[in-house]
Amino acid sequence: MAFEVFKNDSGKFYFNLKASNGQVILSSQGYAAKSGAMNGVQSVINHATDDGNFERKEAKDGSVFFTLKASNGQIIGKSQMYKAATGMENGIASVKKNATADAAVKDLSA
Repeated sequence: MAFEVFKNDSGKFYFNLKASNGQVILSSQGYAAKSGAMNGVQSVINHATDDGNFERKEAKDGSVFFTLKASNGQIIGKSQMYKAATGMENGIASVKKNATADAAVKDLSA
């Protein structure tokens, strides 16, 4: 259970939240600076405890996913696609469990 901050080939910074099994359970948007990604990590920690901040959605192909929103309505992170709602709900539960103040933050961008 850790956040990983990384930089892609175009120079943007992102973070992923991983469960204890290493699976990515939440991914961020791109940020221009590492500080933006680090603020995003803190925002996940601050908002993941409230189920009302999770928006459950369905894609055109019928798969489901969720987003985590900040109190201002801005999307902080997005899940992977799930085949069934039960998988999505398990993903939300995993974010709630793993996005804690004592979660490790690994900086892979260096």
